[in-house]
Amino acid sequence: VGTEGHIVHNWKARWFVLTPDKLLYYKYEGGKRDSCQRGKILLKDCLITCPFLEYENRPLAFKLQTKHGVDHFLEACSREERDEWAADITAALNKLQATDGGKPMSQKDSAQSRLQNINLSKVLDSMYDVHSGIKLSNHVEQGSTYSNCFSGSAVVDWLVFMQLSLTRGEAMTLASALLEEGFLQTVGQRSVEALRTASLSEQFMDDSTALYSFSDSFKKRGSVKSERSLSAVELSGKVVKRGYLLKQGHRRKNWKVRLFVLRSEPDFLHYYDPTKDDISPVGGFSLRGCLISSLDDNGVPSGVKGNIQGNLFKIITKSDIHYFIQAPTHQEKMDWIDAIREHT
Repeated sequence: VGTEGHIVHNWKARWFVLTPDKLLYYKYEGGKRDSCQRGKILLKDCLITCPFLEYENRPLAFKLQTKHGVDHFLEACSREERDEWAADITAALNKLQATDGGKPMSQKDSAQSRLQNINLSKVLDSMYDVHSGIKLSNHVEQGSTYSNCFSGSAVVDWLVFMQLSLTRGEAMTLASALLEEGFLQTVGQRSVEALRTASLSEQFMDDSTALYSFSDSFKKRGSVKSERSLSAVELSGKVVKRGYLLKQGHRRKNWKVRLFVLRSEPDFLHYYDPTKDDISPVGGFSLRGCLISSLDDNGVPSGVKGNIQGNLFKIITKSDIHYFIQAPTHQEKMDWIDAIREHT
């Protein structure tokens, strides 16, 4: 079964194992299953949509939505296999529902049911916010220094302060859900041990010596929201040109498809993540004073990493930020260079 990454919307081959209450997945490369578990989807209160018809070009996909509203998209190798997986998962869900029936609702359950109305991805976005998010710092535990992390009690403090939870107990349940979904990860011995010994709802420790960090799969967001918010003026210009180009990331130097939109008066180039929307750009800059140059295909210029197909050009902004961009064809590259030059 293939799975779609949480944030970076790419499909990866994974080896899945269905247990009575979980779907575990492992890396699967060269026809072999890796022994190290990559993640899990807790099935209790999941909703399954099969077939999932929103991806027209992926008729073999189905969707699992967890009780916390996190979507996992899975793709099988054939219709038969897709329907078999869906039937087995549905049977497991029905069994979990049946064994859970008829229990009186405890205080913990009512906190859980309140949690179901919280969008965990939005909570994560708030945690990353450069101004009001959780502060990352270095912590020393048993002689080892861990960077870019935070303590369990700092998370609980923050969730209560931001009024995302009413009580510290509720904040622990919410933080456990973030941990359970793989949005946060344990750092150092103390929090790892807590995870091993605690029940699911108490995985997270309200403790200043238990350390956590954002999960590796979300480090992409470590670049945090742009320091400045986009003004409406920037986006008010007339659209002159738009199209898909590959852009090299500033930190990880990986290439991503972005929808570029060139506007005039004011002259700006913005780029969007096509897996999200074309309403709020993930970045952009004024073209005033920019330098744009075509990079010939003999040798790789310094500052460029990874897979270069050719048709490469570079924009240097007035504030000396370098953007490396690849166009799908030579003609497209020349068209973009001409269009941008006209507005610098």
